[in-house]
Amino acid sequence: MHINFNDLFQKMLEQLEHPKAVPDASILIELVKRIRPEDSTNTDEIHQKTQALIQALLITPNATNSFQGYLLKLINHYKQASLYADSGILSLDGFWNQLGQRLGAHFLPLLKDETDLRDLVGKVFFLRSDKDWLENVKDADWIQLFQILNQGHDYTTAKIGIKREIIKAITVLSYRISGIGLYPEFINAQPELTEYESPFLVQNREIVEFIEAYKKQHQQSKDIAVIAPPDADQALVMIEQCRDVVLKIRRATKRIGVSLSLTYLLSLLEQCLDRIELLLNLIVEDDNVHYISCGELLTDLVDAHYRETSVRDLLKTNSELIALQVTENASKTGEHYVSTDKQSFFGMYKAAAGAGVIIAIMATIKILLTRLTLAPLMHAFLYSMNYSLGFMFIHILHFTVATKQPAMTAAALASTVQHRRGSKTAQIAELAALIINIIRTQFVAILGNISIAIPTAALITYLWQLTLHEPLLTHAKANAVLHSLNPFTSLAIPHAAIAGVCLFLSGLIAGYFDNMAVYRKVGPRLKAHPRLKNLMGQERLDKFAKYIERNLGALAGNFLFGIMLGSMGTIGFILGLPLDIRHIAFASANFIQGLMTINGTPELGLIIVSFLGVLLIGLTNLFVSFSLTIIVALRARQVRFEQWKPLAKLVFTHFFTRPLDFFWPPKQPLQVEDEVPSSNKANH
Repeated sequence: MHINFNDLFQKMLEQLEHPKAVPDASILIELVKRIRPEDSTNTDEIHQKTQALIQALLITPNATNSFQGYLLKLINHYKQASLYADSGILSLDGFWNQLGQRLGAHFLPLLKDETDLRDLVGKVFFLRSDKDWLENVKDADWIQLFQILNQGHDYTTAKIGIKREIIKAITVLSYRISGIGLYPEFINAQPELTEYESPFLVQNREIVEFIEAYKKQHQQSKDIAVIAPPDADQALVMIEQCRDVVLKIRRATKRIGVSLSLTYLLSLLEQCLDRIELLLNLIVEDDNVHYISCGELLTDLVDAHYRETSVRDLLKTNSELIALQVTENASKTGEHYVSTDKQSFFGMYKAAAGAGVIIAIMATIKILLTRLTLAPLMHAFLYSMNYSLGFMFIHILHFTVATKQPAMTAAALASTVQHRRGSKTAQIAELAALIINIIRTQFVAILGNISIAIPTAALITYLWQLTLHEPLLTHAKANAVLHSLNPFTSLAIPHAAIAGVCLFLSGLIAGYFDNMAVYRKVGPRLKAHPRLKNLMGQERLDKFAKYIERNLGALAGNFLFGIMLGSMGTIGFILGLPLDIRHIAFASANFIQGLMTINGTPELGLIIVSFLGVLLIGLTNLFVSFSLTIIVALRARQVRFEQWKPLAKLVFTHFFTRPLDFFWPPKQPLQVEDEVPSSNKANH
């Protein structure tokens, strides 16, 4: 590929002939424009265009000298240290301040400092895709390009100027790392840091010694650019030890929990450690590592130029560890929602049946609350308390609401995907067995809820009419209730999807509060509460604290889920939007109550369509909550699972060959591996 650069090399030479003139950045902008590939992911095109520039430098007389001098003059024209020390690194002012600043910058863009080197980076690499093609430049091409540009001992003063700025940036980053290592939240997460000399403090001492040696060498020799810099091995060893501490804390979060501020500090610290190591390599290394580091730094700075104002990037950087903890806690809970044998199968039915009784009572209370003439917000409050306290009561009695399962079991499924035990075939077989167990457990839970909620609601409706001599629902209200379940003429399915989103959110909330209970040491703090100790006595308080620590997430998730269900209709009314919820358990209770209070004998078509609506509401509840949770759980674990088709095929094959396994527990623990075709086994 031939690209002509002669005109640009000539302009660079002219720039060097006028030392006092302000360097013209448009030459570099045009050069990058010529080597910018049409497709930023096409590695062949990127390689060809990079080689075209390298060959032009090699065959054009004085081109290398002109380009080197022009580039050094241009870079030294700008302030550099803040770019090296800050660009692409989170600010110390915390997550919420950063979020506010980035949101503000979208509406009112920040002022640009034209004397800062980052302004030049933005002008030269003005496309978001520039980061992609720079990442795809081969290491060998970076080495060759920077070797050519570093030839000779000209422009020593300009090179020293850039190295001074890099040294300033290293100093800033080193002190920043020490400061973060002394944050109380960081020390709470790793108490051992107080027992021996912290590597965060030692690295600073080593960096300072290195810089002093570097400056001393600089003062003694005028030819600093050609003399090997002092040794920084000890500093690099301490930086590696700092990384080990970060890794230990990340591992410890499974045990101690995690907060948004700790996550932010960990992300910030990792970025600082990466950057200081890169800058040290630029100063110390004098071989291929040095040139590859130049390419890495350039790619980082271009990437940072677009990420620094990105709200999505900030949320992504800081949410992964939180999301992992939330779904990790949910997955532990989810394991209890999967039955594998007859005992757990019938246990699930009993738990769901118990919940069915309470759900029928909650559905009746909701009907009675609608009779009250109150302000919309008061209605929302009473509906919410009915649902919230009912769901919490169900949990306290160890009963199960069927639709609460998917949000929990999806996280357990994602956890299984992450562990990648054995071959792909073995993993798919394990997942298929888990999915079949989940479907069977879900079926029996729904059966338990509905089979008891319907007769209980019918009994309540009958006793109400018998004792008070009035129907629970008027004819008009009963007719409206039944028609609201019609999946073809009402918004029952979209409203069921909204309930599915609420179920998904309640699963995340439960995980968040479980994490918080561990991280904030809620149990031990309750045990040490002086007023509660006097009120309850130590023994009773210990039991209460232990219960709250284990169940805070579930209680909070159920309470807030109830508020979401109870207030959704009122929010829709206030906003003038058709918002509401449909939940299978309540829909089944309303279904029988509507049939029993409608005047005359209900039409068969109405019964069939309304019952079909109940079933579709249940399927929508389950599908939406399960799908959303598994997406979040897999993303939090940074896992890409691409075997969905063979997994689905295996599950469907099992359904057609042994359908009973989906509705009744098998005598032996489920084994799906035998059904994988032998040809597939051979491939693995």
